[in-house]
Amino acid sequence: MATRWGICSAGKISHDFTVALKTLPSKEHQVVAVAARDLMHAQAFATKHSIPRAYGSYEELAKDSEIDVVYVGTIHPHHLSAGRLFMNAHKNVLIEKPLAMNAGEASELISTAKRNKVFMMEMFCKALWTRFFPVSVEIRQRLAQGEVGEVQLVRADLGAPLTHIPRLAERDLGGGAVLDLGVYCLQFVLMVFNGEKPESVHASGFNLDTGVDGTMVIVLKFSGNRMAVCTCSITMMLTNDAVIVGSKGTIKVPDHMWCPTTLEVNGEVSKHPLPEPPMPLNFINSTGLRYEAQEVRQCLLQGFKECPVMSWSDSSLLAEVIDEARREVI
Repeated sequence: MATRWGICSAGKISHDFTVALKTLPSKEHQVVAVAARDLMHAQAFATKHSIPRAYGSYEELAKDSEIDVVYVGTIHPHHLSAGRLFMNAHKNVLIEKPLAMNAGEASELISTAKRNKVFMMEMFCKALWTRFFPVSVEIRQRLAQGEVGEVQLVRADLGAPLTHIPRLAERDLGGGAVLDLGVYCLQFVLMVFNGEKPESVHASGFNLDTGVDGTMVIVLKFSGNRMAVCTCSITMMLTNDAVIVGSKGTIKVPDHMWCPTTLEVNGEVSKHPLPEPPMPLNFINSTGLRYEAQEVRQCLLQGFKECPVMSWSDSSLLAEVIDEARREVI
């Protein structure tokens, strides 16, 4: 039986997620409903994607009994209210990054998921799609096999001039470099260090006139003097790559570290091309969203309460690290 998806918000990322689902077998994934705060927007989205039902409120989507899981693609400040709404309606949810605006909101979402588990099987996963790309799977496998020895340093950079986009530059819309871009760098570091909590987090950067961070450099120290450096910016173009330095070699993600298709391990290059989209996309490599959709389906089929690749504790730790970094700059 196919996993039946509801789409919350008819914006650009929801479009790309829906297109990514089209690259998967229809017998496994079907989008059956979409909701937006404006019914006309929902209906236009439904027409474009051949979705049977369109709703003019998120509450109507929450009441739809023929949905297995809801993809929440709203802007950052609405993740808490939308996630809470659907989970209280006993819906599984996949929430776009960041999970919440801060660690307190993340904790509330996780508590809501746990509280509702007595009523249904729940899967609650932070939608950091990078972890589900084949490149990231290969990185975890190679690290587990010790191919580059003990990890000593991780560097991850992600930035582009994006201040012209209100969603990224305005405080009320949940903007800022670390919430939108730095989250990818930090989750990459925490993935490499296998969810270990850093001993210290230090950040420096500058804020825009709108009150959000424009550029931030974050230094994390882990046990055994292992280090990580993350740079994120919405004011300048960065290298957008990542490097893992080990005692026996190096792993490189040479470009598009947030949606990678190429990996270099000790000079050996491997490529993982993505399927071609059936419709134009808004963001590069968005068909890679299919991998987290596949993970959601497998978790639901196996009755998992949380995603083993990005567990609740992983989400909480990431939110704590982001909070600490933002406190030092904003």
